[in-house]
Amino acid sequence: MSGFGNIPGLPPIDPQLKPNWFIGIGIVLIVLGAFAFLDTVVTTLASIVVIGMLLIFSGVAYLAQSFAHRDVPGSRFWITALMGFLYVLGGILLIQEPETGSLFLTAFLAGCLMASGVMRGLWAAGHRHVANWWTMVLSAVVALLTGIFIFVTLPWSGLWLIGTFIAIELIFGGLSALSFGLSLKRNGR
Repeated sequence: MSGFGNIPGLPPIDPQLKPNWFIGIGIVLIVLGAFAFLDTVVTTLASIVVIGMLLIFSGVAYLAQSFAHRDVPGSRFWITALMGFLYVLGGILLIQEPETGSLFLTAFLAGCLMASGVMRGLWAAGHRHVANWWTMVLSAVVALLTGIFIFVTLPWSGLWLIGTFIAIELIFGGLSALSFGLSLKRNGR
């Protein structure tokens, strides 16, 4: 089985990979994803609080870096200090108002999807001579309609959407790790 999974130009799969670890983490991720699905609102709000904490830590790091370089000529330490202050402020606001933060982030996501749909549509329209250009049009329509759906369902979608995405990612990550571990086990690793 030495050739299993080896791709020319890439290093071979390490024979010391431990399949039970992949199986274990896969099961853990699937269970966490199921819990996240049970209450997507709590998952959304918890994720917003974590994002807020990460912003505060990042802001403190920026502030420390700016003051460490305040005496260096041309360092423009005030720009980094302002950025650090804004990160800390944003983090505090997200932690104090996770519902508002989730609505804002969801609205931002909806706007990005709508803009992406329009841009893909314009790109596809300019490349109609390419075979299968319609797949880009289809992608544009899906992105645009998804963005519109999310936007028109605000504020309701702001409370469950992020948690739903997290739950889906956990479950699919778990399924892929589980599948990989089982595959390793079947191939005698």
